[in-house]
Amino acid sequence: MSGIDVGEELGARAAQARALALLRIRSRALAVAILPAAVAVVLFAADAQGHLAGPVWDAVRWTVLGVAVVVLLVTVLVAVSVARARPAMSPTVPVPEEGAPDLYRLVRDLADRLDVPAPSAVALTPDCDSWLEDRTHRALRKGPGASAEDADTAPVLVIGSPFLWWMRVAELRAVLAPVVAGTGPSAHPDIAAARRFVRGLDAAIADAAAPGRGPVRGAPLAFAGWVARLLLRACRGHAAEMERCVAAAASMRAQTVDYGLRIAAQEQVGLAYAGWDRLLTRVALPAWRMGRWPSRLDAGVVSALTELSRRDRLADGFALRLGERPACDLLEEPGVADEAASLLAARLFHGGPAESGPGWAPVDWQQYPDEVVDRKWRSEAARLHRVLDTLGVPRASAADPAVPTLARVMEHLSGAGGPGGPGEALAAGIGAAIAREEAEAPVHGGSQGQGGQVQGAAGSGPADDPLDLWGPGPLPLFPLQPPRTGTELLADHVGAMVCCAAVDTAGAAPGLDWLDGPALLVGGERRADLAAPVLSLVEDGDPDPLLSWLAEVGVRSDKPVRLV
Repeated sequence: MSGIDVGEELGARAAQARALALLRIRSRALAVAILPAAVAVVLFAADAQGHLAGPVWDAVRWTVLGVAVVVLLVTVLVAVSVARARPAMSPTVPVPEEGAPDLYRLVRDLADRLDVPAPSAVALTPDCDSWLEDRTHRALRKGPGASAEDADTAPVLVIGSPFLWWMRVAELRAVLAPVVAGTGPSAHPDIAAARRFVRGLDAAIADAAAPGRGPVRGAPLAFAGWVARLLLRACRGHAAEMERCVAAAASMRAQTVDYGLRIAAQEQVGLAYAGWDRLLTRVALPAWRMGRWPSRLDAGVVSALTELSRRDRLADGFALRLGERPACDLLEEPGVADEAASLLAARLFHGGPAESGPGWAPVDWQQYPDEVVDRKWRSEAARLHRVLDTLGVPRASAADPAVPTLARVMEHLSGAGGPGGPGEALAAGIGAAIAREEAEAPVHGGSQGQGGQVQGAAGSGPADDPLDLWGPGPLPLFPLQPPRTGTELLADHVGAMVCCAAVDTAGAAPGLDWLDGPALLVGGERRADLAAPVLSLVEDGDPDPLLSWLAEVGVRSDKPVRLV
């Protein structure tokens, strides 16, 4: 037996040992629950045989019986709560086999080479990660008609959608090898039972914490959640160690498949993650904030990383890979999958309805400069002038006091550096205006319909939408961007005003930089040197650097600017 086989066997045995430890915790909890009933049976059996007689023992017998009944009722309550709780399921885009036969063929071939069960299905996640997700709890909740085969369904393979577009087919197979290898340990009955036990406890805790429960139903659920929390606390160490051992065993098994290529493919994983992060925070977020969602985020990853390989000498050679077959060719309709994953990303990372509508519409990359960048600049410039109006700052044009100009902004901020000056008051006003607008914006709930599905996958109704588990509130998992300071907000708004003036008076144009987001194009070339002059004006009240920049580009600060 080779060293790899020995390592895999040791990891699998360690995982099984931890699974048995988890099941022993379940057995001990059950034993504690039935202990009063067992004692009551012994006491009544002794009475039937003429032992332990007398009024005192009669009182003891009936007291123990009462305690046993109460404990059994509580045990049934907790067991039903755990069984009926709905464990969390990762929001994904289902990929039916008819929509990606080549991808399913690759996964099954990989499972055959690893000698493990093939995943039951494939799904996409709008993130740079891949994993196996056990969804047998959904089969177990189908009711009396569910068959044994339903309960033994293999886990679903969830693939990060950016991987499909950036990675080549061979790289994707190498990256998925250790993930698919995890179906082997998942098929072990002890490990599967232990996972179901832990997931049920976790779901019961979440169910007990859900708002909107009345006192009649809320009190029993709260108690069941408290018991589940105690059990989960006892299970936590064993569960974590079990999953670590499962991952180690799967990794050892996967070393026999494309091991050399996997080292290079892992570099692409890190690169894809960096490009995805920049694309979300710099490109997608500005669009989401104004009610537009880029419909081809995964294709944008390729453009962003290609641009990175052009700029960064450390990325030399990455662009040469683009001549090989991309993994997205394994899908019958990559555009449909990309659009569904892009909408799911917008819902998860920003919040929004499941379908397009008024105030929430898709935008293609070709339309992005005009429909997002230009609109963003003009919206921020309009907000800047509204705040100036509330501060009583006069318009700069004597001929037409109603028209907004860049000169008005510059004259107000010139010499206004330092704390306590008009620049600080303007920044505070902009922050307050943004807060008011966000408070007045409609809140998109998480249960407004079914997420997109790829290539004819049949939707089974809103009740099966995994995003319903998040409740009726907004969906963002975490803020993509930290809160901005007043100075940063003011600099953004002044820069937007300068860009509007450049477009309206100097023939510039809005553009898209794949790594940095909205960009100003002058003569077809991106001008990335605007930030420093704007900061000099905002922070120091010094307009000279910006005046020099405006003269170089040919911007007229006294000319009116069109706002939204």
